[in-house]
This record gives sequence, structure tokens and C-alpha cells, in this order.
Amino acid sequence: MNSRPRRLCIFSFRDDQGVVDDYVGFLLRELRPFVEKIVACVQRNLVADSGEKLLALADEVIRVPETTGRLAVFGQGLELIEFDRESNYDEILFVDDTCFGPLFSLEELFASMDSRTCDFWGITARPERKPDSLSGEPGQSFSLDLNFLAIRRSLTGSEAFRKYWRRRRLDVRNAFEEDDLFTSHFVQQGFVCETYLKSEKYGTECPAIFDVDETIRDRNPFISRCVFAAEPLLVERHAGDLPRALRILDQVSAYDQSLIWRSVIRHAQLRTINTNAALTSVLPDMRLKLNGGTVAYGRIAMCVHVYYTDMLDEILALTDTIPCAHDFIATTDDDGKKAVIEQAVARRRNVANIIVRVVEENRGRDMSALFITCRDLFLDDRYDLVCRLHTKRSPQVWAGRANMFKRHMFENLLNSPGFTTNVMDMFKDKPTVGVAVPPLVHIAYPTMGHVWFVNRERVQALARDLDIRVPFDPDTPVGAFGGMFWFRPKSLRKLFLHPWKWTDFDGEPYPHDGSLGHALERIICYAAQDAGYTTQQIISSHQAAWTYAMLEYKLQKLASMLPFADFHAQVAFLSEWKKAGYRPSRMAVNMRLAVQLPTVGDALIELVLAIRRSFVRRFPRVAKVLRPLYRRWKSAPPTGHDR
Repeated sequence: MNSRPRRLCIFSFRDDQGVVDDYVGFLLRELRPFVEKIVACVQRNLVADSGEKLLALADEVIRVPETTGRLAVFGQGLELIEFDRESNYDEILFVDDTCFGPLFSLEELFASMDSRTCDFWGITARPERKPDSLSGEPGQSFSLDLNFLAIRRSLTGSEAFRKYWRRRRLDVRNAFEEDDLFTSHFVQQGFVCETYLKSEKYGTECPAIFDVDETIRDRNPFISRCVFAAEPLLVERHAGDLPRALRILDQVSAYDQSLIWRSVIRHAQLRTINTNAALTSVLPDMRLKLNGGTVAYGRIAMCVHVYYTDMLDEILALTDTIPCAHDFIATTDDDGKKAVIEQAVARRRNVANIIVRVVEENRGRDMSALFITCRDLFLDDRYDLVCRLHTKRSPQVWAGRANMFKRHMFENLLNSPGFTTNVMDMFKDKPTVGVAVPPLVHIAYPTMGHVWFVNRERVQALARDLDIRVPFDPDTPVGAFGGMFWFRPKSLRKLFLHPWKWTDFDGEPYPHDGSLGHALERIICYAAQDAGYTTQQIISSHQAAWTYAMLEYKLQKLASMLPFADFHAQVAFLSEWKKAGYRPSRMAVNMRLAVQLPTVGDALIELVLAIRRSFVRRFPRVAKVLRPLYRRWKSAPPTGHDR
């Protein structure tokens, strides 16, 4: 093609909240020079301003029924133009809203593809994979990824193309399966397809997801939303490296990554995002920005609840690590302590203003002091960034555990001048970060997988009261455990807007768990997520070394007690045991489900059967015992891995 092809773009959009994020505007504006017309097919009602935004971006906006397969949405757009009956377009683009980008100029993409002879093309594809008789995996047909697909006139004008869409309208039940077979259907009809990036170069069944770093290095102009929200166990199995992809993106593209985060954060579970994108920073005690110079961090505050005044020197030593002038805000429970605090803080460097308030009552301790006594300070936008501490003693637990928990908080928030400067640089460089917390404490505390404890129902009720509409993580929430964290006040605005009363909080003796304070610790990061902000976990290098070493030891110790080395087998095994109510007899019946591994599948079952046949011939009494279990196992319903 010598001249620029005439193109139509059919853009598929679906958002459960009816919001058109800014990344959509960037995408469609970048597409505009290469297309004559944009038709937006919307599957959900849009909120008012989003509807206006999309109307300004597209030439036409149509409402289509909510359907399962994405190609069915594109079919609605094709019907609108009567399948290009007048042959106005050389190429029709099918683009959906899971594309973030373009990360690079689309001139590169279209110039490359315009020089290739084909009937339809995509950017990435799932490679063909033959069935594996050893593992039992069924194989996979070569399939173009459908988030960006181009169909040329040689295909759109064919009877085969029209017949395909007529059949789809009649057989809506198989819409999803048809999406996966779209490419192979037309290749079998003799049409030629191409890909911008060759799938055989990569090593996984879905390069756009599991080789996202390598495809960006090869100048893939888009990154899929799926890589952020995918099940982390699936990502781990394929060694998908989204963190590396984001580092490469920083180096080779000027794309504003905040466009990604503002969209992703509205939909996915927070721990899933934090795991896939590794939103955990191990920060050294030396500033990472060697030539960073003096930075205008904005208006900074240290906000401390001081119940134990004998801890003031320790708190103030932490405050001294802040590299710029800041306000020192303190709450305490009587006037005598107030005078002690004011006198001690007056001698500290970098403290611009001292604000000390006496709480009306200590009911609710540090949490009520923050959200009631300091409420006005964080609602009027006077501060850009705040570090929240309190004089933690935890008298309800052993002294050794309490001191370790305190160090976990202090040393992972304000460990040294260099460390604290790195934290503040991070907030400066990443405007989408709303809260920074230490990682989940797990040494000496039974938190891993169980840190909701008895608080989940109360947190869910609290979310309804506060109109926080984000999904909660099922097992281990991302939280401000211990009640100490860095935050942008505007990211927690809903928490400060709520008219808390002292009677909302639990009185003394303060509950060990299940209080409003414990619920607030678990909802802080989700309030920030609801406001469109991410949560970054921050940890000092020496704490990271100890935490990782202990975590590795605990995980390997647990794994050594299980019958499989493969982590996914272990998860499957324990999942079935949990479903069986942790009863050994039920577990024996369900073992067939547990050993259906993604990597060894039916081969492992056959191995077990071979061992059984050999073993029971030598030990007939064992065979007699196993026979009832074997019969029940054979009659078990097929699992999702059975084909």
C-alpha cells in the first residue's frame, strides 16, 4: 500500500462504573491521525461527564447489548456500517478498552504493517501449541490477540466474512469460544494473517501477558490491563515479569504511567496489583537520587499521638530524619503531657510549626485522635504529605514481640535521613501513590493469610457507610497495621469527611481485636484505592533482609510437610482439603482433584495408577482397603482441567 489506507476504528468500551478514564482519551486521540472515523460501542451506561468525554472523542457512540465475547461487540459496529457495503475503508480496526497506550508512536506500527501483504493482522498472538500426551494439556491454535485487530478489505468484502457474522448472531451461546477460534477459522478459509510481533520469538502461551517485558522491549505499542489484574499464581507459574516491563517502559517510552494506574486501581484487588507490579520498595539508607538536589516536597507534617511521653526522644529522633521544614502535630490526653511535648519539640531542627492538642477523651486511642481531633487539619488541603506515628507499646503482647512490632513500624517508615528522603522522593515522583505502609508483619504474628481475623464484616459495613466501592482481598488485605503510615490527606478524604463520634470507638479495656480501630487499619489503603491512589509498601534494607530470610524459611518449612514440590500442586492439595472441611477421609476421596496439576496433569495420575497396579499385586490386603476409595475416585466429576 503506497498511500495511507482509509481506516475505520470500532472501539469497544465497557466499564462497570460507567467511567471513561483519561487513558481512553489519550488512546483515541493518538489513533485519530490514522483513522477517518471512530465508532465507540458502549456496553454499559456512562456517567454524565464520561458520556460527554466519549462523545467528544468518537464520531459516533452506540449502545450495544452486554455480550460475552468481545467480537460480538465489534459485530454490532460492523452492522452499523452494513459491513462496509460501499467499500469506503481499506482497513477496519477493532480496538478495545483493555489497551493502555500507545507507548510508542503508532507511525511505527502502521508503517510496518502497511508494507506487509495479508488479509488481517494483530499486534501480538498466542502461538500454536501441540497437545502434550505426557502432561495431558490439550494444545492451542494460533490466535491473534483481539484487543487490537485490523481487517482489510480483502476479508471484509468476502462472503466468508459475512457468513461468519451471520452464524455468530444465530449461535450466541458459543460467542466466547468463537473469539478464540476467529483466527484459525479464516486461516482455514485461505486468508492470510500477520502479527506485528512474532509469537514464536517468545516462550509462553500468551506473550502479551507473560512476556510483557520482552514485548515492550520489542516496542509493543500497548500493554494489556490483564497483566495487572491477572491471578498472581498464574503469573508466577509463567514467570511473568511486569515489574521489569514497567522499568523498561520508564527507559524507552514517554507514556504517562499514571494513566494506567488511575484506571487499574479502580477495578482490581489491591493485593493482586501490588503483587503483580511489585509495589514494594526496599529503600537504602543513602539517597537513591545522587544528583537530586533540594526538592520542593510541598507542605509536610509529622502527626503523632503521644500517650507515653517517655518515648518522645525516640519519636523525635525519627522526626529529625525528615530532610525539610515540616509541622509537628501531636495529640495527647492531658495538659501536663501537652506542655512536655511542646518543650521537647521546640528544640528540634526543621520544625516550622508546633500544634499540640489534648483529646476530649482517649477512647479509641490513636485512631480517634487522628480522625476526630486532627480532622480539620487534613480536610483543608494545608498539607501535601503526612507521616503518622504513635507511641506504641502494645502491653497486651509479650515485650519481645511488642518491641519487634514497634521497630517494624519505625524502621520501615523513617529509618534514617537517607531512607526518609527516598520515601519523600517516591511520593514526589509518583503522584498516584496515596499511602505508604510497612509490609505485613509476620514474624511472631499469625498474620499471613489470616490478618482479617474477626474484622472483615466490620470493615465491609464501614465501607458501605463511607461509600468505598473497591473489591476487598479475600485472605490478606493490604493494611496500615499498627496504625502508622505515610499518606496524602486527599487520598483519605472520605475517612476525614466522616463525622466520627467518640462513642463510635471502643472504650477501655481496649479490645485485642475487632475494634473500630482495627477496622480502620484495614480500610485505610482501600479508602486510598477508592480515591484513585495506589499503596506502596516500603521497607528498609536490613528489615527486608530479615523479613525475607524468615519468610523463606517459613514457606519452605510448610512446603516440606506437603507431598508435592510444585507450589501449584501444594495450593491445589490444600484447597481440596479446605473444601473437604479439613477431614482426612474426604481428602482421600478428593485427591484426584488435588493432583490435577497445570504442569503434569494426567501424567501424574497415570503414574499413580501404575504404582498402584504394581503395589497392590504384591500387597493384596492393601488393595482391598484401597478399592472403595478408588471406585469413588473414578466416579468423581471432572475438574476444570479435564478435557
